[in-house]
Amino acid sequence: MTAAMSPIRIGTRGSPLALIQTRMVIDALRGVREAEPVVIRTTGDTVQDRRLADIGGKGLFAKEIHDALAQGRIDAAMHSLKDLETDLPPGIVLACVLPREDARDALILGASGSIDPAEPLASLPHGARIGTASVRRQAQVLHVRPDIVMTTLRGNVETRLAKLAAGECAATLLAYAGLKRLGIADRASAILEPEIMLPAAGQGIVGITVRERDEGLRMQMGAIADPAATVAATAERALLAALDGSCRTPIGAYAVLMPGRALHLSAMVARTDGSFLLRRSLQGAAADAARLGHELAASLRADSPGDIFV
Repeated sequence: MTAAMSPIRIGTRGSPLALIQTRMVIDALRGVREAEPVVIRTTGDTVQDRRLADIGGKGLFAKEIHDALAQGRIDAAMHSLKDLETDLPPGIVLACVLPREDARDALILGASGSIDPAEPLASLPHGARIGTASVRRQAQVLHVRPDIVMTTLRGNVETRLAKLAAGECAATLLAYAGLKRLGIADRASAILEPEIMLPAAGQGIVGITVRERDEGLRMQMGAIADPAATVAATAERALLAALDGSCRTPIGAYAVLMPGRALHLSAMVARTDGSFLLRRSLQGAAADAARLGHELAASLRADSPGDIFV
């Protein structure tokens, strides 16, 4: 095999979900070019006892991977798009996104828990202890159930489920997409509709970053890009970037491509303790996805307290 046709080295985290998602990328590239995974341990994986906001933000899931990409040790990098920062390192670009899986959040109860699936949050026991590392999920839960006790729960999906089974909390919240891709969707006690729990920007989407100068590889990645997911990701990430949201800022964003190429974008900002939550939506042409994200972000920022974005 010539150097020009050598397999694409795709950097990835080593969790079971990350490896499954990398295999999805490799399968999508079949017929375009061969590819192989390269596992890289990240700071976000190593430090498990603190919130991401306290150790540098969600960029810690990509820092070492993007260092390897910049240094030429890998050719591309796979990310769960919700964990990818909006400001990428110089010389690195988002080359494509794959088709979106179900973007909703799932509520998972411990062995002794029970709820009404029709009213999942309302039917939780008074003062129930919920484990999550997401300020977005925490804010939305506390906004409707201020009696709930939130506790930090980090780690990959399997680690969090093990902690739940060990009784560290009564319930946890996870991306339903991850459960489905791991083949354990039946672990979900209830699926939370976006009207109840607005997803994170990019949730359920796999993204690939490459070096900006690698034009040939960017074209190859473009061949596997999903148009609907691309439009949704563009709107959601534009909103996130315009709000300059950090891991300390509860922000949700969810874009849906409607019939006729109309794009419906919903978003929310909140205080971590749920004492303030503002949710709005906007609809426009899919071709204006980035503009819609910026416009909705401006509307949310204009009518939110200043401390939301500190």
